[in-house]
Amino acid sequence: MPEADGAPEGAAHKPGELHALTRQLSVIMVSYRTGPALFAAIEAALSARETAELVLVNHDNPRKTVLRLEALARANPKLRLIHSGGNLGFARGCNLGVEHASGDVFLFLNPDAILPPDAAARMMKTLDGLTEPAIVGARLTDPSGVEQRGGRRGELTLGSAFAGYLGLSRFVPFVRDVHREHEPLPETAEPSPVVSGAAMMFTRAGFEQLGGFDEGYFLHVEDIDICRRARDAGGQVMFEPRVSVLHYGSTSKASLFLVESWKARGLIRYFQTHSGAPGQVLAVVLGPFMWLALMARAVMVRLRQHVCGRLRRLAALKRLMKRRRNGR
Repeated sequence: MPEADGAPEGAAHKPGELHALTRQLSVIMVSYRTGPALFAAIEAALSARETAELVLVNHDNPRKTVLRLEALARANPKLRLIHSGGNLGFARGCNLGVEHASGDVFLFLNPDAILPPDAAARMMKTLDGLTEPAIVGARLTDPSGVEQRGGRRGELTLGSAFAGYLGLSRFVPFVRDVHREHEPLPETAEPSPVVSGAAMMFTRAGFEQLGGFDEGYFLHVEDIDICRRARDAGGQVMFEPRVSVLHYGSTSKASLFLVESWKARGLIRYFQTHSGAPGQVLAVVLGPFMWLALMARAVMVRLRQHVCGRLRRLAALKRLMKRRRNGR
């Protein structure tokens, strides 16, 4: 009898490989005014051989985008379009996608993340055999191939949170940032306290064991929370460095200040949920300072974007003037 997946008759599969090949993968994507990257992300996810279906949750996208999504769904039976009726938040959107998914493996993928051809297969093989509830996360890169923040992170504490968001680790040697993208890249999958929700895989059984994402997190920190709950339940969280997902990032038209505000609320909720009484009190006391730190960072980001934009326009003007002078 021929082997599954087109393998030659009599060929031996590695342990766990056949199990991974026979599983059904549901890619789940939540989109809120994502922008042009959305359609590249959809195309890449649907092109993956392992994708049985792509469940796309539409969170109040513009009408023009919705019409294009509906046309794609009619043309491709693997694309299931779910209209949520508004922006319900990332965690609720993911859980809603699961309610409509039929697969026994879930890959939560950001709508601005481009899945490489063999990424899903590699992640499924890594997931297979892990202690449940298990999570596998991918390496995230920017368009130039540089590893982004968030793909692999250390344990989140109040100290590491402030170090990360205020940049204290650059000036205080004993304060370690929660982010690990500057550390040497491992050759194979390795345990990581936190992996990114931008490309995060579960089995259905493991996800259901955890009760899904905590919908008390509107945007950000829900991935940190579910990784913590998986580890607390005795499961494994693994970072898979052999899978590099192109993540454009910041493509949504949501207000940066609103996004940072949600992040601050999420961090306070996380410390109140996962800390003892002293940590809970400290989270309440330091919460306003964390919010201010994130707002200050948003101001700096906007200022940098404004300055860079002005410099680009000035450079373009100089090039134009030079061409005109040379053309005389």
